Amino acid sequence: MPEINVFRNARDSVALESGEVLFREGDPGDVMFAVAEGEVELSLHGHVVEEVGPGGILGEMALIDAAPRSATAQARTAARVVRVDHERFSYLVHEHPTFALQVMTVMAERLRRANGS
Repeated sequence: MPEINVFRNARDSVALESGEVLFREGDPGDVMFAVAEGEVELSLHGHVVEEVGPGGILGEMALIDAAPRSATAQARTAARVVRVDHERFSYLVHEHPTFALQVMTVMAERLRRANGS
């Protein structure tokens, strides 16, 4: 997965303790998260499908459609994440066009993995 390091030094990060749930499968979502430090697990139906570390993103589909969360995100270690809402996402796409391509690459890789390709 590509690393998206634009959030590495963000001052508005949220600290998570190991085991803390960021969001659950089926929850409504309107923000994505960027991992600045630590690791967050993504699980589907109780099975871990991916570990997202620094420079990774999760919950990005919430900025694309209004469907419920498709996975559960839980801190595997103590972590620091940055919330990215629609306004911040639009700003980043406008100011850093490669950001949009990085997000699309992550989404495509996850979709291919989910489809077994």
